[in-house]
Amino acid sequence: MQEISGRRSNRERTEETRASLLSAARTLFIEKGYADTGTPEIVKAANVTRGALYHHYRDKEDLFRAVVEREATAVSADIERRAGTAANPLDALTAGSIAYFDAMAVQGRARLLLLDGPAVLGPEEMSRIDRETGGGSLLDGLAALLGRAPDLEMRALADLLSAAFDRAALAISRGARRDDYESAMEKLLKTLAISEAR
Repeated sequence: MQEISGRRSNRERTEETRASLLSAARTLFIEKGYADTGTPEIVKAANVTRGALYHHYRDKEDLFRAVVEREATAVSADIERRAGTAANPLDALTAGSIAYFDAMAVQGRARLLLLDGPAVLGPEEMSRIDRETGGGSLLDGLAALLGRAPDLEMRALADLLSAAFDRAALAISRGARRDDYESAMEKLLKTLAISEAR
């Protein structure tokens, strides 16, 4: 049964409310930081009631988690889109590297995912979010590059490489030359491929 034109369904209203809250919260978390952002500001910026906020999210931290998850999902989608068309594993990892830096160049994203996210949610929760939003694609890419199934050593290598990507993204967000980090990452990936081929 079709809805009457001009009337929104409950689902549409729910999605609009959530989108408004996420958008307003993202803006304020970036501008002021998590600690200095209050829920009254968020509901005012989102143009919703305080009850609407607590209907959708348990508290400010839960809303922050949703913002972080949305950002992490967007980063993962950008990487998958770009790396998925590569001809070989090294090209895929290189394309994914460039896509990661592009995605992390979105205003405020480095702060949300690399500074405030770990500080507010903790490293374990950030690791869970990373795993659930595509963090396994780096491990899969390394497995393809190195030609073997993921093992504990490769998981450790993926963690180290992920940390290197994050450190580079933070440096770039603070004004470091992106070309230098892209070049360094490409050399690192090539070195991994060469060393495994020996």
